[in-house]
Amino acid sequence: MSEDKDLERQLSELLTGGELEQEERKEEERRRLSPKYEIRVQTEHDPIVEETLKYRSMAKEVDGRYDEYLKKTGKTEKTEKVDKED
Repeated sequence: MSEDKDLERQLSELLTGGELEQEERKEEERRRLSPKYEIRVQTEHDPIVEETLKYRSMAKEVDGRYDEYLKKTGKTEKTEKVDKED
């Protein structure tokens, strides 16, 4: 009886294996296609700046890896404190 079940399992694997490979191949092709359109959302607040300033209010950073990014956005701890007071 177990031999029959084993043969049946092997047969089902052989029969469905090709279909699964084709589906996987099609899915991989879809993933490789670049999208025609790009959707961008403009926000008022930058989450990276907000999180960086929040972490800096709790602890001192070991390195200044986000300093350049904050300079580009024009936000610093000083301007944030002034904005919050208003």
